[in-house]
Amino acid sequence: MFVHDTLLNRLKRGCETMAYPAGPAPALPDGHGGALRVEAAKCQAGCSACVAVCPTEAMTRPPRQPVALDLGRCIFCAECVKVCSAGAITQTGDHRMAVRRREDLKLGDAGKEQLRLAAALGEELRRLFGRSLKLRQVSAGGCAACEADTNVLGTIGWDLGRFGIQFVASPRHADGLLITGPVSKNMELALKKTYAAVPEPKIVIAVGLVRSLADRLSATPRSTMALPHCCPWTYSFPAVRPIR
Repeated sequence: MFVHDTLLNRLKRGCETMAYPAGPAPALPDGHGGALRVEAAKCQAGCSACVAVCPTEAMTRPPRQPVALDLGRCIFCAECVKVCSAGAITQTGDHRMAVRRREDLKLGDAGKEQLRLAAALGEELRRLFGRSLKLRQVSAGGCAACEADTNVLGTIGWDLGRFGIQFVASPRHADGLLITGPVSKNMELALKKTYAAVPEPKIVIAVGLVRSLADRLSATPRSTMALPHCCPWTYSFPAVRPIR
């Protein structure tokens, strides 16, 4: 009876996988306004209120220069938005944040008010991975927020497998790596070996703090900047604080 009731319940509930990307994107949770936009031309002379409240030093304003924001360091707390009386810093509500270069996360200059989203993979990589992409996920010292999010991608709501994307247990079965965390000293060798075990051609997706705060954390004795040296990344997603 239990099996019968379970199947009947599932049939009644129907498909619960979201329509996105064929349909609208799911709404962002309360407290998350998406990527930020910086219009430095609106900044008031001598104002550096946003710099003072930024907990990760993502906001900077050198003498006689406009304000700049490094989204790679940003945790999207929106404190800078709250204190900016000129409206130079705003939330876009856009969840898309994948980039191909570290420089594309730096905002403020003319024509660079928003991050520059990554373009699609080249024709050759699309031909190889367009219908089937197997990834080995490596937690290189993360806080478990990004790791939890990648786990959710395989659930019924998101169903990443419908795009041919799956996580595998062995790097030898993978087409690339999905790396979370700033790359701790203890994970550096393991990450290098995992990267080497993935057959060519391969891609690397850096999520969260992998590239975001690695330069800041590299000053600590337990962290390193191993990622760019041992496995050049193809895509990078900036870090986002967990939303409760």
